[in-house]
Amino acid sequence: MTTFREAVEAHDMDAVDRLLADDVVFRSPVAHTPYPGKPITSAILRAVVEVFQDFRYVRQLQDGHEHAYVFEATVDGLELTGCDFLTLDDEGRVTEFMVMVRPLKAAQALAGRMAERYPSIVADAEARA
Repeated sequence: MTTFREAVEAHDMDAVDRLLADDVVFRSPVAHTPYPGKPITSAILRAVVEVFQDFRYVRQLQDGHEHAYVFEATVDGLELTGCDFLTLDDEGRVTEFMVMVRPLKAAQALAGRMAERYPSIVADAEARA
């Protein structure tokens, strides 16, 4: 079975989708309200891979079903550091996905780029539902 990290690093978004639980909850670094469900989480992740440039995981921590993947990327020429916090179920599917990023200026650039794509993210999620 492909791991989440392997799927992301291979840019295999279909494999990422297979690793998401149907009831996954995505917590964005720039939105207050969580996004529940596989269709919207998949659509968000597919959009963010287009926004990030030079994305790479630089560290991984694991404690049972809890995983943390530290990453670096650029957005609009600004360097960004972040962490994907994942909770997996017994089958290895992601049930919770929370992202945190820094610094603020890069997080704001990320928020702007994702906001531009939000209508297409919603449309993609509706098509996946």
